[in-house]
Amino acid sequence: MSKNAISDSVIRRLPRYYRFLGELEKDGYIRISSRELSEKMGLTASQIRQDFNCFGEFGQQGYGYNVRDLRGEIGKILGLEKLTPMILIGAGNLGKAIAAHIDFSSKGFDLIGAFDANPDLFGMKTGGVSVQSVDELEAFCAEKKPAAAILCVPMEAAEKMADRLIECGVKAFWNFTHFDLRTTHADISVENVHLGDSLTTLSYRLNTFSKEKQN
Repeated sequence: MSKNAISDSVIRRLPRYYRFLGELEKDGYIRISSRELSEKMGLTASQIRQDFNCFGEFGQQGYGYNVRDLRGEIGKILGLEKLTPMILIGAGNLGKAIAAHIDFSSKGFDLIGAFDANPDLFGMKTGGVSVQSVDELEAFCAEKKPAAAILCVPMEAAEKMADRLIECGVKAFWNFTHFDLRTTHADISVENVHLGDSLTTLSYRLNTFSKEKQN
């Protein structure tokens, strides 16, 4: 199956498989069946087999999956065997929190720079890198060639900043603004993160569950 034929829902389950398999490996599991994995993850065994079959044959009939080998294969599919250079744009409260608390290397990225327009932040350390002026962005990108960027800028600045970064060679965005870059840049990779949407979804689930209990 070609890369383009694999559904987004399958791709979004891969990191979860990777995480669960890592936990199983820490717990001493050597092998696991699709049925056992389905029970732990709340999926069906059929769904798990279908997902894995999108990328090849990883298990053996009557044996199941070797936990370490399967996790390694999924890591390769996710591109985690190499580190992609990444920069942070916007070193305010959200940007600093992301830089400080995300283990980028375990996710396939290397945070190599941080930029902001606020002079008060210049020289401050966040995520192991010093915050620089956005005026230095082009020169930095020409030398270091980051392929990905974290956007933590105001919504009104997002599109212009994305255009600027694309001109610098950036091909992927972890976007925390409220502007959907895919509406204007269909040829780049974007992961839009809307924390408020996630919290609203939690509200829906909480209220729906409460109503069901009352009925």
